Amino acid sequence: MAADPELPAQTRQILMLARRDRAAAREVLDALSLEAQVALLCETPVARRAELLDLLATPERVIPELPDAELCFTVRAIGLADAAWLMTYATEEQIQICIDLDAWTRDDTPDRKRMSEWLAALLEAGDEALLRAIHALDAELLMLWLADRLEVQLKPDDDPGWEPPAGGRTLEGQFYLIPRRAEDPLEDVLRLLGLLFHEDYWLYFRLLQSVTWESTPENEEFALRWRTGRLQDLGFPPRSEALAIYAIPRREELESLPDVPVASPGAWQLPIWMPELPASVDPGLSLFRAAGELEPSARRAFFYAFVALANQVAVADRLPLGDAESLPKAIEKAAGTASLGLDWLAERHGIGPAETLRRAPLVRLFRIGSRIDRDPRADGGRLDLDGAPS
Repeated sequence: MAADPELPAQTRQILMLARRDRAAAREVLDALSLEAQVALLCETPVARRAELLDLLATPERVIPELPDAELCFTVRAIGLADAAWLMTYATEEQIQICIDLDAWTRDDTPDRKRMSEWLAALLEAGDEALLRAIHALDAELLMLWLADRLEVQLKPDDDPGWEPPAGGRTLEGQFYLIPRRAEDPLEDVLRLLGLLFHEDYWLYFRLLQSVTWESTPENEEFALRWRTGRLQDLGFPPRSEALAIYAIPRREELESLPDVPVASPGAWQLPIWMPELPASVDPGLSLFRAAGELEPSARRAFFYAFVALANQVAVADRLPLGDAESLPKAIEKAAGTASLGLDWLAERHGIGPAETLRRAPLVRLFRIGSRIDRDPRADGGRLDLDGAPS
């Protein structure tokens, strides 16, 4: 195995050992604490995680401890068709967030095709994992998926001459399921509904009734509402709010700075593994040089505020949230643009970058930076405020 500079040294050593002696490599990995195994897995590039996962002696302990988005990235890298065994050990929350991140379009509508692919993986993972997923997902989202695949007819009680619809299939002689596309065998749908019929009849009954009677636009609205709330808990704001980072800064944001430090956003649950800012971000940027001069508590607050800013960039730029490459791109853009704003504001007020960072919110720095003309022909970074509100 050729040396891979992107791999953590410990991962590289374990994978090289596995080529000679898989049992020995498994023992080395198993000797690590649970926390160390999770950290090593998350610090390994997603394209190489499958090799480590194959060596885990107790995947049922490690996988539930992965941050939700990291599981999504890992499954995507392996491929849903080959990652079903991971979903066997996933928690309800992990499953829910994976679908939230990866089974929606960039226009914030449910991606029915991608939803089918995730459910196919869960079907392969077994009934227990599938039932866990069904209970984790919003009923509105399941209804939308079903309504895209089939029509439902209920056998009437008072029509002795009624005939079942052509091509209709039923599990209990009451609800008849007709595929919306003739080539769709509905095998995955029938297995899912069959499991519900035996394990949770009332949800089975509700879903089939909803396909017939409930409004698709209303269910899309409610499904988006539930998803939006969960993503906000993970630091991803609604796009309408995220776009505020590109608003033209007001004159008061340029002309004044408070005398007290900006309020700390506090800690919140990160959906990814990020104990510190990625080393790939340019440490020479003024934003990070200034952050390095802050006291420890302020540096920790800066960390969370910066990740929140990167999340806003990802949402505003419509980056696919289920893609492992999206957040690094957002981090790079957030760092570079906010550094431009920091430099401009510090020079404008004649104070040091670290003091400016203490007194100006990161979103303000980004907004200013996004308006700076970086054309090399411009005079040292001209600020474009055409149309700026007073």
